[in-house]
Amino acid sequence: MSDQGSLVGSRADRMRVRAAWMYYVEQMTQNDIATALGVGRVSVVRLLAEARNRSEVRISVAGPLAELTQTERALEKRFGLDTAIVVPAPGSGEDPAPVISAAIGHYLSETVANGMTVGLGWGRTLFESLPFIEARALEDMRVVSLLGGISQAHRFNPAEFAWRFAQIFNGDAFLLTAPAIVDSVETKTALIERCGLSSVLDMAGHLDMVVLSVGGITANATTYRTGYIAEADRLSLKRAGAVGDLLFHFLDADGKLVDHPINARIMSAEVEAINRTPKRIMASGGPDKIDILRASLALVRPTVLITDETSALRLLDAPTS
Repeated sequence: MSDQGSLVGSRADRMRVRAAWMYYVEQMTQNDIATALGVGRVSVVRLLAEARNRSEVRISVAGPLAELTQTERALEKRFGLDTAIVVPAPGSGEDPAPVISAAIGHYLSETVANGMTVGLGWGRTLFESLPFIEARALEDMRVVSLLGGISQAHRFNPAEFAWRFAQIFNGDAFLLTAPAIVDSVETKTALIERCGLSSVLDMAGHLDMVVLSVGGITANATTYRTGYIAEADRLSLKRAGAVGDLLFHFLDADGKLVDHPINARIMSAEVEAINRTPKRIMASGGPDKIDILRASLALVRPTVLITDETSALRLLDAPTS
């Protein structure tokens, strides 16, 4: 039986089918395709020839990823993405997180490189990508956790995820050694200014790549299921208009911070720092994540989106503002 990684397709397969789609369906020039894919024109010629040899090109693209490629291209155009990766949807009612996790792992295996400083969010989908990341030793590689610790959610703790991610690449991990939500603005200021956390937050402003997921506002979301945020606070956030969170920044449907005291007490990298990062990867999916995904797309403007087919189609179904 094939594993979940096989659902994603190899990077070469994806590149080949994307090139064929752009050339034969969108009628882009080979030079434009080379620019879009970040390869040389000679590579585009080779990809197109290989697609023809594999009988993936007739009148239209006939490869197994063609339908997903169409959805990916639509997402890229709608949300201004450099790259969209859409994995096949699981069966009806099944959780898409496992296949999204596999896609994240394979993408990061090919993307993380020597000398990078990588900022990491948290959540079950990101944590479960770890087994799909190819271990290799990199030089001068740093990992920065962008959120304080979650004491009740040991398995999905941001610090644990950042530490294990760094180990995979033999890199150094830099952690926000504080709770994700503190009791007051004064405590937050003291931790940053007097307890050495300013250096980690400064690193968050000079990242090469950031990897993020989003959290829904339903009671079964990881944050609330573990009891880290009380039910009364969850309901209060909903009344304030929150549709979910990105690094515990609670957002409304338009991608703006809601007017709620929790947003002033989070130990997290600032949105401005994330937006300055050249490569911004967002990975998430599922029916309870659509509103917060759309809000986060507006707020962070990621360069890469990794999601499942059903979630992608729901994102595309919404009218443009």
